Amino acid sequence: MYQSPSWLHELWLAREPLWQGFLTSVQVSALAIVLGTVLGVVAGLVLTYGRFWMRAPFRVYVDLIRGTPVFVLVLACFYMAPALGWQISAFQAGALGLTLFCGSHVAEIVRGALQALPLGQMEAGKAIGLTFYQSLGYVLLPQALRQILPTWVNSSTEIVKASTLLSVIGVAELLLSTQQIIARNFMTLEFYLFAGFLFFVINYGIELLGRHIEKRVALP
Repeated sequence: MYQSPSWLHELWLAREPLWQGFLTSVQVSALAIVLGTVLGVVAGLVLTYGRFWMRAPFRVYVDLIRGTPVFVLVLACFYMAPALGWQISAFQAGALGLTLFCGSHVAEIVRGALQALPLGQMEAGKAIGLTFYQSLGYVLLPQALRQILPTWVNSSTEIVKASTLLSVIGVAELLLSTQQIIARNFMTLEFYLFAGFLFFVINYGIELLGRHIEKRVALP
């Protein structure tokens, strides 16, 4: 009598595409989070301490990107880049869209944390002979980091979840790989639950990293 293959058997057969999809999701998320954090920190510093002519383009960038759905950003990067003469792959276009989205949110996080500090902090640094960058590195940012980290973790997990949208431009990340496997074996519930577990693993890793950094910067 014929017996349908077990889920574990199908999981073993699908291990390669699942692993590749998992790696793609991790790579594009990590790239977007790292580059977006760097972009966001620069934008947040300019929005807080820059002159008007410096703040204006970053203000437009932050407000425009934060008000645009990630789905639209990914499609815009994928279709507009070739029109502008940039020959980039679907992976690079998706990473660019996620980076722009992440940077706009991190910019507001950094700006809010720095503006929440007492106004006399910068003047106190100048009074003891510190330059602007020394005051920023030794006085302001260490204090602001304690407020930045929890919100940064939330934004990073949102980037991981938003990486599933890259499937619409043909990037074989975890969700698309899972859908392709389901189309072959019709084990919808089992493989979607397993994909959800893998996304949980990624986000939990980010949360553990955030906790570790919080402990390092916590007051004794």
